[in-house]
Amino acid sequence: MTNEPAATSPYAPFRPRLTRLFGRVTAVVLVIGGIVLLYTSPGAEGPWYDPLNTMAMALLVVLCVLLVLRHSTVFALVDPQGIRVRNLVRSTTLRWDQIEGVRFGSGEPWVTLDLVDGHTVAVMAIQSADGAFAHHESQRLASLVIAGGGGAR
Repeated sequence: MTNEPAATSPYAPFRPRLTRLFGRVTAVVLVIGGIVLLYTSPGAEGPWYDPLNTMAMALLVVLCVLLVLRHSTVFALVDPQGIRVRNLVRSTTLRWDQIEGVRFGSGEPWVTLDLVDGHTVAVMAIQSADGAFAHHESQRLASLVIAGGGGAR
């Protein structure tokens, strides 16, 4: 992975780079750790063992893996009509004319869309952890907003 922007179509999907890698590696580590814990936990009834504890631990590992994988699959899809943003918890579809501006300042973890109704929408697919690539992608998104009829009025 390089920090150089890829030569892409203006309508290429937005996806984070480091978060995807980190999420996949973390999911593998969690699964391996969970398997090791399940095989090394005591197998006999006693004051420190209960089969429900083992099931709860397995469920906790599964939930953590799902959360990490969901976080690593955030994206923003764009087309001539607008943008569909899938973040950690919520997905949002917007027309370009609903977007007033694109913010990505120093210290902000990801791009934020300012909407004409006064609300904001985070675009976790463009994250500051990606450095120069993220700044290039935020500029590409801002250009798409303007070309689509959005932008400050």
